Amino acid sequence: MAGNEGVYEFAKNLAHEHAQVIPVSVFVAVLCLCLVVGHLLEENRWVNESITAICIGCIAGTIILLVSKGKSSHILRFNEELFFIYLLPPIIFNAGFQVKKKQFFRNFLTILMFGVIGVFISTSIIAVGSWLLFPKLGFVGLNARDYLAVGTIFSSTDTVCTLQVLHRDETPLLYSLVFGEGVVNDATSVVLFNAIQKIDVTRLSGANGLHVIGDFLYLFFTSTALGIAFGLLAAYALKTLCFGRHSSIREISLMVLLAYLSYMVAELLDLSGILTIFFCGILMSHYAWHNVTETISSDCSHLLIFRNVFAMMSFIAETFIFLYVGMDALDIEKWKITTLSVGDSLGIYSTILVLILLGRAAFVFPLSAISNYMNRRATGSSSLSFKHQVIIWWAGLIRGAVSIALAFKQFTHSGVTWDPVNATMITNTIIIVLFSTLVFGFLTKPLINYLLPHAATSTLNHKESKDISEDMNLPLLSFDESAETNISRAKDNLSMLMERPVYTIHFYWRRFDDAYMRPIFGGPLANQSAA
Repeated sequence: MAGNEGVYEFAKNLAHEHAQVIPVSVFVAVLCLCLVVGHLLEENRWVNESITAICIGCIAGTIILLVSKGKSSHILRFNEELFFIYLLPPIIFNAGFQVKKKQFFRNFLTILMFGVIGVFISTSIIAVGSWLLFPKLGFVGLNARDYLAVGTIFSSTDTVCTLQVLHRDETPLLYSLVFGEGVVNDATSVVLFNAIQKIDVTRLSGANGLHVIGDFLYLFFTSTALGIAFGLLAAYALKTLCFGRHSSIREISLMVLLAYLSYMVAELLDLSGILTIFFCGILMSHYAWHNVTETISSDCSHLLIFRNVFAMMSFIAETFIFLYVGMDALDIEKWKITTLSVGDSLGIYSTILVLILLGRAAFVFPLSAISNYMNRRATGSSSLSFKHQVIIWWAGLIRGAVSIALAFKQFTHSGVTWDPVNATMITNTIIIVLFSTLVFGFLTKPLINYLLPHAATSTLNHKESKDISEDMNLPLLSFDESAETNISRAKDNLSMLMERPVYTIHFYWRRFDDAYMRPIFGGPLANQSAA
């Protein structure tokens, strides 16, 4: 009898292991199919990787739904913690590591305006609009915190579709703004979402609003500082400890692990892991990457391989997310729980889309005018034309993985909900992500080709006026020169800062970087290599 029980227990454990392995194997196989189909459709005018993954996810979900006789459409259950801990870090780290730092920081103020101020404006419009319009459409049950969360959920953008169309070398300004805003927007949305969770919704007042802004600023700057600290730590360790004497793999491993550690430490301290790992990636690319052993850094093929490894991790994570979104769109459980009629549901979807359009337009065009005014004396070609503004506005209309993750975090518990209101918000989010990715994504290539013909894009943003002659060896102030000379130089510097703030800050940062930072943390001088 005991022997039979042992055999039964063994068979039960074996079946349990198979039940866990089979779904993962099927999902990986579908993921491979996405890569193959994406390659075959590479030259297609209408389709990109995100659309391909979502479409294949929908097809796979339909097949699973039929096989399971209508019980389920997915083989893995979405967990927002899985997303934030394992899938998001490689995406953001690769974004920081691969960013064109010279263009990014030259347009940093504009990126911050779009990615920070823009999120606050968009969140306000979507939250207030939802609060006013949802009850009129028969959708009630959300509290004040839910409406604020809805504002942040639908203010988070996904610029992957647009970035796949824009050419980094042909339109560097536009690419830099869309790319930079996408990362800062995601970080701001998550930080603002977390700050909203701390609000006392029973006593909303101006003081609460100031408290949210204060929390946001604290999280933003503290997270950034933590990422910078980890990036500098990695650079200094690689420069002084010479890991490559024994194994060059240790150098790359240390970089990846310290980057991931920075994200986890930020999350443990209730900071923004997105901002932390993004700036950690920038600092590692700027300093630490130049401290790898001479054997690797002199071999371009090895450098390319390691950079492609970072990009590969990011690409697989993004494809995984979009594939799951496609499968989850057919989750019959959530649709059964929803109590709204088809007409009311369509009204909710339309309302959210209109609010997204208005919220996006409410800050893109005014902030573009402010950016043009700030840069008017720096470079004549860096101004944003109306066509550029339309593309930036369009690029931010698509919603993606962060919106899904925040919605699951707000309205489910470990991916499960039995509340009709919460289930409705999950289905609303999935539909908006699907519609914006498929419809807006399909139209992205034709729109950009129409607004920026290929023949013209090669000349855009390459007309930058020549910088004034600058001697990078001149000190900011010198004890060897007279007080009058130092005062005169300080006045010239202040006048330069007032007239051209963005250019001046970038100029003096390069001088400070060459004089103090690179000798300690590594890397060639700015006048020896492009930043």
